[in-house]
Amino acid sequence: MGGNGGSGTNADKRPNELLGSWFVRSGWSKGELARQVNRRARQLGANHISTDTSRVRRWLDGENPREPIPRILSELFSERFGCVVSIEDLGLRAARQSTAASGVDLPWTGPQTVAQLGEFSRSDLMLARRGFLGTSLALSAGPSLIEPMQRWLVPTPGASAAPAPESAFDSRRPGRLSKPELELLESTTRMFRQWDAQCGGGLRRKAVVGQLHEVTDLLQEPQPEATTRKLFKVAAELAELAGWMSYDVGLQPTAQKYFVLALHAAKEAGDRPLGSYILSSMSRQMIHLGRPDDALELIHLAQYGSRDCAGPRTQSMLYAMEARAYANMGQPGRTKRAVRMAEDTFSEADEWDEPDPDWIRFFSEAELYAENSHSFRDLAYSAGRSPAYASLAEPLMRRAVDLFAKDSEHQRSYALNLIGMATVHLLQDEPEAGTEFASRAMTVAKKVRSERVNTRIRKTVGTAVRDHGDLAAVIDLAEQLAVDLPESEAV
Repeated sequence: MGGNGGSGTNADKRPNELLGSWFVRSGWSKGELARQVNRRARQLGANHISTDTSRVRRWLDGENPREPIPRILSELFSERFGCVVSIEDLGLRAARQSTAASGVDLPWTGPQTVAQLGEFSRSDLMLARRGFLGTSLALSAGPSLIEPMQRWLVPTPGASAAPAPESAFDSRRPGRLSKPELELLESTTRMFRQWDAQCGGGLRRKAVVGQLHEVTDLLQEPQPEATTRKLFKVAAELAELAGWMSYDVGLQPTAQKYFVLALHAAKEAGDRPLGSYILSSMSRQMIHLGRPDDALELIHLAQYGSRDCAGPRTQSMLYAMEARAYANMGQPGRTKRAVRMAEDTFSEADEWDEPDPDWIRFFSEAELYAENSHSFRDLAYSAGRSPAYASLAEPLMRRAVDLFAKDSEHQRSYALNLIGMATVHLLQDEPEAGTEFASRAMTVAKKVRSERVNTRIRKTVGTAVRDHGDLAAVIDLAEQLAVDLPESEAV
């Protein structure tokens, strides 16, 4: 019975109305859900799981399945609905988890951070071909996420100590990294970041995780303090990138855990601007998952923590993300103010007398237009598909598309903004123009391995079919989708 994921008890069962509600709204059949559970279990290495329609029926009738089934169901329904669907939301009981394996409320100490990074990256590489760690991982949201992240700002003992001088780099001492070796690690991280922007998160994610694991091994060796600080910075950047790639291919709990570990590493590195960037990535994920209140809290934490040390480009990006959060909360006044602040602050970027770190260089003029146009587009959705806000989004989105069309390095951003342009035209009741941009997005998406891009295209085409399904251009677009991005490729 254990192989089928049953709880082993049938006493006092009542129908699970919560699970039943999510199941009905998903549109899945019992057989389809069973197949998805089995596929996800195999990805976890839980090959003993063999679910069928009768087992799904028993869950709906009130049987509580054993782990990892509750976590698998939580992740499947979260992906289906684009928001956090917890085990409790499904009316299921979670097995007790260890903090080390699952939670985001982790100790803010260097040795613990190194141990967690090493353990998690190793598990990711070993247990899951595509990064699912469902037996021990769940998404955190609300106070359980925000409150631990606030401790990023709490000083830790010894954190104010001055780093060792550069002369501490000494390649003659065994087990010590030389300066050229550290520079090679930094340049490799930059290369991974370029690959992600150009190719999406699906192609190089495991390489990034492997590199992160190597860096955590180096952090366990005795190093001069200056070297240790730089290694923590490299680890933070790699963990953020592993989180971003995981987010891009739809591995939401995995992404969140990497972001949290990245923030811990950034704190150990003493790099608050980098920490604010990591929090902005967490904020983007929360917007994607339908939690704009959490996104706003994370952005405000980032802004406060880096207010006196981040450059104009980073601050502009944070204002743009603040606008996205307010837009998704349906607050037009605050959205417009944040958009203006993003524009005004960005205008100071060229006058900044310090070089920008590589992780913020993606935030170009094109990206600024893109974020602000998406804020107005999101406002249009939250205001009941308002054409007025869509008309504010349209010229900004068009400018972003034109700029990204000339940028061979940021193909995923190009695809996402082509999709954004398609949604704006659909909001303005211009389906022919919308289908043209969606078709262009599909052409780019075939070159970019990003489930986030694919999902947005599918949703946009679905909207076009729902509202204009009898139009020849929309019929052709739906047929193109079935050929170019078949559902079987979805995570």
